[in-house]
Amino acid sequence: MDLSIVIPLYNEEESIRELYQWIERVMVSHNFSYEVIFVNDGSTDSSWRIIEELHATNPEVKGIKFRRNYGKSPALFCGFEQAQGDVVITMDADMQDSPDEIPDLYKMIIDEKYDMVSGWKKKRYDPLSKTLPTKLFNATARKVSGIKNLHDFNCGLKAYRNDVVKNIEVYGEMHRYIPYLAKNAGFNKIGEKVVQHQARKFGTTKFGGWNRFFNGYLDLLSLWFLSRFGIKPMHFFGLLGSLMFIFGFLSVIIVGVTKLYNMYNGMPYRLVTDSPYFYLSLTSMIIGTQLFLTGFIGELITRNSSERNNYQVEKVI
Repeated sequence: MDLSIVIPLYNEEESIRELYQWIERVMVSHNFSYEVIFVNDGSTDSSWRIIEELHATNPEVKGIKFRRNYGKSPALFCGFEQAQGDVVITMDADMQDSPDEIPDLYKMIIDEKYDMVSGWKKKRYDPLSKTLPTKLFNATARKVSGIKNLHDFNCGLKAYRNDVVKNIEVYGEMHRYIPYLAKNAGFNKIGEKVVQHQARKFGTTKFGGWNRFFNGYLDLLSLWFLSRFGIKPMHFFGLLGSLMFIFGFLSVIIVGVTKLYNMYNGMPYRLVTDSPYFYLSLTSMIIGTQLFLTGFIGELITRNSSERNNYQVEKVI
């Protein structure tokens, strides 16, 4: 199979049929073998009924239905598990991503040997409340991830080699950082393509601007820490804890030596416990010990959770 097109959606009943018809025209005109995997993320409208109707008349249409709303990352994770195509395309269901871009994305993966290609919506039709946080977010993501050539990490329109999506774990809200996840998994040939951004035709956006930026910033810090210290937390907590303990221990010695020096030379002195530096030093030693133990426990636990991607899937077609 040439292509798997994974489309997460939440309450997009107005656009599903039209989007699939558009995809079908592009696939037929380029003679692609393909599948379209709609992942219904707990929609409360008639989205799933429409997907079932499309599946009944089009064997290329497949669907995954969540019992409740989990978010875009879980939807992509389950879609990636089902994908069989040599190239996997992700796109949003709101018709702001153009299926006409798919052949060029496919060519970049197959002919130019990219591991993944991310779309760049250079000209956007979103309000300022969404575009400004997006620009700040992307600038931060480029700096932290080291992927300097990407301008739009969060663009829903992306293309991947199949083995990329099979070797990355998208959880929580990490869909914003799939290029970073791919890089950490050893897929370093990451490209970008300017794509057309269309004005939303139906409904309203499901994602807030500033809220998305702040959540994305926290997720980026988490991903940076996990990529650097996820399997070696002792290297972070142990080092920091040791430094704080040593600093506190040396400070206590200095406080004690100062008292003994003053006593020996007949100079005024005060009890060690009367010095605020003694308590600061003691606090530093305690915190250092706690950080060290945190690193040790982290080494035992690492970051593996068997329930991380356990989602309640009601139906698969």
